[in-house]
Amino acid sequence: MKLQRRQTTDQAIMLSIQDLIRKKRDGEVLSDEEVKAFIQAVTDETIQPCQTGAMLMAIWQKGMVDRETEVLTREMMTSGEVMSWPKEWAGRVVDKHSTGGVGDKVSLVLAPALAACGCKVPMISGRGLAHTGGTLDKLESIPGFTVQLPSEQIQQTLSSVGCCIVGQTAMLVPADRILYALRDATSTVDSLPLITGSIISKKGAESLDALVLDVKFGRAALYKDKESAKELAQSMVNVGNRLGIRTSAVLSCMDAPIGRCVGNSLEVVESLEALKGNGPADLMELVSTLGGLLLMMTGLVSDLPAGQKNISEAVSSGAALDRFRAMMEAQGVDRDLARTLCSPNTDYHQILRKAEHQLELTAPSDGVVSDVDGMTLAVVLHKLGAGRSKVGEPINHSVGAELLVSLGQKVGKGVPWLRLHYEDPAPTPDQIRQLQEGLVLTKESQTRPKHSLVEETLLPK
Repeated sequence: MKLQRRQTTDQAIMLSIQDLIRKKRDGEVLSDEEVKAFIQAVTDETIQPCQTGAMLMAIWQKGMVDRETEVLTREMMTSGEVMSWPKEWAGRVVDKHSTGGVGDKVSLVLAPALAACGCKVPMISGRGLAHTGGTLDKLESIPGFTVQLPSEQIQQTLSSVGCCIVGQTAMLVPADRILYALRDATSTVDSLPLITGSIISKKGAESLDALVLDVKFGRAALYKDKESAKELAQSMVNVGNRLGIRTSAVLSCMDAPIGRCVGNSLEVVESLEALKGNGPADLMELVSTLGGLLLMMTGLVSDLPAGQKNISEAVSSGAALDRFRAMMEAQGVDRDLARTLCSPNTDYHQILRKAEHQLELTAPSDGVVSDVDGMTLAVVLHKLGAGRSKVGEPINHSVGAELLVSLGQKVGKGVPWLRLHYEDPAPTPDQIRQLQEGLVLTKESQTRPKHSLVEETLLPK
């Protein structure tokens, strides 16, 4: 994999940063050269942090037109190294991005399934922050799994396995690293053009042929309503396609947890079970839909149903599990350990750390499970050590929860519905009360039929 460095010019120095801030503050549209000047000053650190913060606040308040957002994203993308791949991979390099949820283990199943279908998947993922889990944290609960790989090893792994899941390298999109830290400090995280620029610039630096976005909405998502999520999804789809990446998005509901498990090592167990053909329906719906869209956009299949079928067959045949095993070995996991994890009827907790304590919560009455509050569950687990509040904080991979019931299931009073895995601290009586209130039971006649998580798809024009 060759890496290209952006060539700098003196143009940024010649333009007044104060004038650019004033112009955006007053609601004017920045020219291409002015956006380039701002990003270059950020990258070269010739701009004061207070000036960068002022520009971020001006963008948050006044927004950006489509052209500004496109140029912002392109300049962020080329602020550092940009990956390049062998010519024979042309058209098949793909990735996905999720805006974050509870129990979202889709990448662990999707990446090897896509590899089994002939794609190359250089999946650059992140860590968990606040209530959302991070793919890298989940994988690091596997002993020996290394998420920081040099560029040469990424290419070798893609060549031999077809997929890898790694962290962002130091030289990839340095402008985003600087802006992201200041967005948090200046309360401008939720700016639509800044979110678009951050996500699409990193995916663009992977030199992708196709990208699918899982933009979530609901109680446990960044966006609580579908309309706001769709606005972000459309912005990212538009910019991605303008940058030459075939980009589509799905809008998916994020109220209850995805699957049955929440927490790093428990989600690895559920992902392995899914790769062995035992995945819960909601998880497999997301895997097959997102994967099917990518196969369709690469031209490997003619339509979405054919793509979904290929992804499902890659899982049911064991081909995706074989790619996951090979990926684990390529990323540092002992060969015998990887094979044990992928063997049938294995005792996962011989290898993956299990929490010292388990506590089962029981249903307070008879009824049908109509809802489980994913946000409440995630917040409690975060406080028990499963997540972090600041970048770099340690987490406890063994802390988590297993849902023992499914939506639509009839349960009796006293039947266990949730198993908490915890160590220190133990859950407080108030946290137990919050969890119990997150279980919604209704009479059978009031129960709504189960619905698809995916509510809408945005395709490239």
